[in-house]
Amino acid sequence: MSKIVIVGANHAGIAAANTILDNYPENEVVILDRNSNMSYLGCGTALWVGRQIEGYEGLFYTKKEDFEAKGAIILMETVVDRIDFDKKVVFGTKKDGSAVEQSYDKLILATGSIPLNPPIPGRDLKHIQNVKVFQEGALLDETLNDAALENVAVIGAGYIGVEIAEAAKRRGKTVRLFDALDSCLGEYYDRSFTDRMAENMKNHGIELHFSEKVQEFKGTDQVSSIVTDKGEYAADVVVMSVGFRPNNQLGKETLDLTKNGAYRVNLKQETSLKDVYAVGDCASIYSNATQSETYIALATNAVRSGIVAGHNVCGTPLESIGVQGSSGISIFGYNMVSTGLTVRAAERLGMDVSYTEYEDMQKPEFIKEGNEKVNIRIVYETTSRRVIGAQIASFDASIAMGIHMFSLAVEEKVTIDKLKLLDIFFLPHFNKPYNYITMAALSAK
Repeated sequence: MSKIVIVGANHAGIAAANTILDNYPENEVVILDRNSNMSYLGCGTALWVGRQIEGYEGLFYTKKEDFEAKGAIILMETVVDRIDFDKKVVFGTKKDGSAVEQSYDKLILATGSIPLNPPIPGRDLKHIQNVKVFQEGALLDETLNDAALENVAVIGAGYIGVEIAEAAKRRGKTVRLFDALDSCLGEYYDRSFTDRMAENMKNHGIELHFSEKVQEFKGTDQVSSIVTDKGEYAADVVVMSVGFRPNNQLGKETLDLTKNGAYRVNLKQETSLKDVYAVGDCASIYSNATQSETYIALATNAVRSGIVAGHNVCGTPLESIGVQGSSGISIFGYNMVSTGLTVRAAERLGMDVSYTEYEDMQKPEFIKEGNEKVNIRIVYETTSRRVIGAQIASFDASIAMGIHMFSLAVEEKVTIDKLKLLDIFFLPHFNKPYNYITMAALSAK
């Protein structure tokens, strides 16, 4: 029997704990977390704040009592201050100020990520906040109830920023979305796709300010305006969503780190120190698209890494098969999904890539109801022809299922030519006989 201590009780830590408790119940499991709750699905914050779902309750999929029922020791609202890796002891402080010491045989770090907060003058004014944890989502929800707070500025046009901009607009606010880059969602989609989403947001009344850098927040007690390199705008509420960094505070002096500060792990989630594992947003991950170590902060990746670590920490060898970074977004009914690398990302990495792009209707033209235009781009290595990424967009949500196939294609090193005669079924209720996936592949040079 081993004593396994897990630091962090969100997706990665929970997946590791469940794997251990369900498959290796002879082990002792202790979980420590600074928060008062666990398992919050932050990706649902915008749905709740935007009133697209009834409440936040469904965004929690487990609780402390579930793990205690399996025999785990759960220490919530406990801040881990430091770890003595030589003596294998975790030191923490409870909410009441009392000290905590937990020795371990095996340690799993699931400390997640921390929002980036650039040192912008005025950042400490009231109504400027992040939206990562549940409490921050609750605060934003409450703040938007105030009719006097009319102007909402969202800083950062990644997934979270775009979703929060939609949510605030659905609450009847005047919304301005800012990003220093030239478009939204550039980490996940190429420009032809991001332009479509930008147009969709403009059509729904969101004011876009791309290629515009925030320089200052103004106000007395609370924020009243935002100053950029191009002008000054009213802002009663500011939501910061400029990105995240790995939370490596506990092990950055002891464990090997990647360039961006993530704990470097192998395919078994082992760090550079024996008996210490790292999972989720605080750890590196293997990309099948680049065939190298990378960093992709997604809940799905966190869960998979937790499962892998849970088995390995108990002596059952299991290696990660790598990831593609599959993701998606739906804004005002417009859906975009992607996997692997964009053309821009691949070229930034020095890869020689080509792409094929195609546009068509989802179903035959004689289907008049519920028939939407679909755009697809497939990215592949020019020489090897290996598919390394794909993007699909449409008002038809069923396109989301197609990205799973491309995820597998990237993982299995499928070539673009292999997709040209792919056996895809046809029925007018679902698609066209000349499917946009195969048509895109056939048009590849």
